[in-house]
Parts: sequence; C-alpha cells; structure tokens
Amino acid sequence: MKKRILIVLSAILAVILVILLVFFGLYFTRIQTMGTIERLTDYEDGYNLYRMEICYDYSLDNIINYGIKDDQTMIDAIVKEALPLLPVNIKAPKFGCTAFNLTDTDGDVHMGRNYDFKLDTSSMLVYCAPKDGYKSLAFAALDNVSANVPDEDITKKLATLTAPFICLDGINEKGVSIAVLTLDSEPVHQNTGKPVISTTLAIRLVLDRAATTEEAVELLRSYDMFASSGRDYHFYINDASGDGRVIEYDIEGEPRELIDTPSEAVTNFLIRYTDKVLPNQKNGIYGHGRERYDAVLQVLEEEKGNYTCETVWNAIKSAAQDPNPEDITSNTQWSVSYNNTDLTADIILRRHWTDITHCELESRITAPLK
Repeated sequence: MKKRILIVLSAILAVILVILLVFFGLYFTRIQTMGTIERLTDYEDGYNLYRMEICYDYSLDNIINYGIKDDQTMIDAIVKEALPLLPVNIKAPKFGCTAFNLTDTDGDVHMGRNYDFKLDTSSMLVYCAPKDGYKSLAFAALDNVSANVPDEDITKKLATLTAPFICLDGINEKGVSIAVLTLDSEPVHQNTGKPVISTTLAIRLVLDRAATTEEAVELLRSYDMFASSGRDYHFYINDASGDGRVIEYDIEGEPRELIDTPSEAVTNFLIRYTDKVLPNQKNGIYGHGRERYDAVLQVLEEEKGNYTCETVWNAIKSAAQDPNPEDITSNTQWSVSYNNTDLTADIILRRHWTDITHCELESRITAPLK
C-alpha cells in the first residue's frame, strides 16, 4: 500500500515538475521583458511615458493563423501568444488622430503624428527585434490593457507583454513609419478567403516586415482586414524616401477594396473623398477632422522651402486637441515627430510642449530633450 502511495505521489510530483518546467520555459524571456519596464516621465496626474524591450520570441503568424473573426477572437489570439496559460483583460481600442510627412532642408524625411483619445492614458515605448523581422520602436496606449501604471504590480506587468500587438504608431529600421486613425464609416470586415488581420496587428505586420511603403501596401493587400472595436480605420504609411500614402478600404466598393492614396497629411476622414468633407462638422460616412487637415497643410504651405524639425512641431501643434468629453477623437494623448532617415522619435505627452523625450532605434537611447 505504501509503495503504491509513493508511486502515485512520485507521478504527481513528476507532473508538477513538468508543468513548472514548461511554465518556466515559456515565461523566462517574458520575465526578462517585464524587467526592462522603465518610467521615463513623472506627471502628477499619473499618466506617464514608459519604455520596455520585448525579449520573448513572438510569432505574428501564430496570432493570424488563430483565425480572427471578431474582437474576442482577436483578443484571444493576442493573449494566447503573449500570455500563454494566463488570463488578462484587454480592451479593443478606439482612436482618432492626425498624421503627415515632410522632407526637411537637410533631406531628412519626417512623419508627424498626434494620437487623440478623450480618455487619458499612459503610453509605452516598445522596442522589438524579432528574429525574422525588422527592429522597431512603437507606442502603445496602456489604458487599452488596464495598465496605466505598469510597474505597480505583477498583473499590470503581465498585461504589458501584449504591447507589441497593440501599438498605434511606430517606425522600423528601414525607415518605414505607420500610424492608425479612426473613421466614421462602417467597420471594414473583408471576407475574400485571405488570412484575416485586425487593425493593430496590421501595424505590427508593417513594422516587422515592410522595407518601403510599397512593400507595406502589398503586404496589407495579402490579408482580409477586420476593423476592431466597432469602428472603421485607415492607416498612414511613410518611408525613408518620403513615399507617404493613406491606406483605406473603399466604402463605395464591395468587398471594400484596399485603396492607397498619396497624401501629405491625413486626419479622421476618408482622403479618397476629400471633396465631400467640410471642416468643423461631421460629414456622415466620409468622416470629420477636415479643419485639422487644413491646419497642417497651411503650416506646410507657409514654411515650404524651409522645412526643419520645427516645422514638424508647428504642424503637430496646429492640429493638437484639448480635452472634450463629448468627442472621442479629442484630447491629444501623445505627439510624435518620427525621423525616417535617422530612425528616431521625439515624443510629447498631452501637449507638454517643452517636455520632449528623444528615442533612438539603433542605440535604444531614450532621454529628455531640454
């Protein structure tokens, strides 16, 4: 009898040991990743900029192959890849914004970007270096994973492991930058038989695998798009040559064909139908934000022939928005000046215009600029 009990106990211990070894194997590099979290700003309101380096080896293909059909399957796929064996609460994000590009007098290509959302959020600077992809830096809204203070406890640290897949804008080592902006049209949900990709996963796809804007467009064409969180979106993509295009899914076509349109700037209306959009009002399915688009173009016109880094910030400031609880695309949460030539990003949170954090992709440097 004792012998049988010992055999059973040994078997149970062996199973526990195997489980622990599997868990440790899965989470060793994830624990390393959580150990890289660092706070870069210290605002009284508690919404700050953080940074982290992704040390674990993720597979974007695994997430896509999971089979994305709706918001829940998208979240399930991300959680399965980032947090195997553990639950986490993720919100499907909504966002509005402004983006534009210019080439300065030194020949450097820039993309300016405002991320606008009515609810305040901390942001995470995410460094990725996938084995089979390009290095990148990108920014994620931490409110979307209920982790505005990510170093507060283990639950929030674990939630930040999803950061590579919830970024809203970024730049890779080839000088390709991308940003997502919300629209007022019906959410696109293509169903042509291609693999399905969702909004923020498209950003990760482009950052990891596209060396030019043209490559990014062709990559996105190879997938069916699912617009998450019940809203429609479009993307702004720029590269080191200054090839800036708006990627949209045509609302007047079926099955919502991907259209890429060269443009200096973009806000929250369909650039393909600019002539149907008026400033300072909603324009039905065609969108809103024409006044911010016009403000950016005015700055670019006024400073034409003498573009500098200051021009980028002047254009960013012209389109920045104060809080408005009635408007989901108000309240600029962060503003970023990407340099597609030098592979850097300068970021400001919530219109603190003199408080700039400088980020360098190649050297992993983040430091305040005075």
